[in-house]
Amino acid sequence: MSLAGQRGTRPLSPHLQVYRWQLTSVLSITHRATGMALAAGLVWLVVWICAAASDAQTYAWVAWFNGSIVGRVLLFGWTACLFYHLFNGIRHLFWDAGYGLELKETYASGWTVVAASAVCTVASWLIAGWA
Repeated sequence: MSLAGQRGTRPLSPHLQVYRWQLTSVLSITHRATGMALAAGLVWLVVWICAAASDAQTYAWVAWFNGSIVGRVLLFGWTACLFYHLFNGIRHLFWDAGYGLELKETYASGWTVVAASAVCTVASWLIAGWA
């Protein structure tokens, strides 16, 4: 039997359909995704700053987009990514120092990161008057 024929009969393990998601793995994947989202948001921030340094018409277009439904959803998501990445990064610093490595502590700190991110995201939008 050829090598290609053998590959088709071997089981794939672990496969996403049979793998049980855990909070720690979801938070790890989300941390990477929020890092990429923050990088993309940084590009928009540079566009925003360049528009502010440019003429009034360019800045007016950027301000209009930021005030639109799509712009507000993107800015809200970017704010959520910022707080999540911040709090999860602090959590990782504690892990690097050797604190919170027990399974129970890991889950507690994970849920704390999620809650703190949600609270700070909503609070910052309410305080800034953007909501």
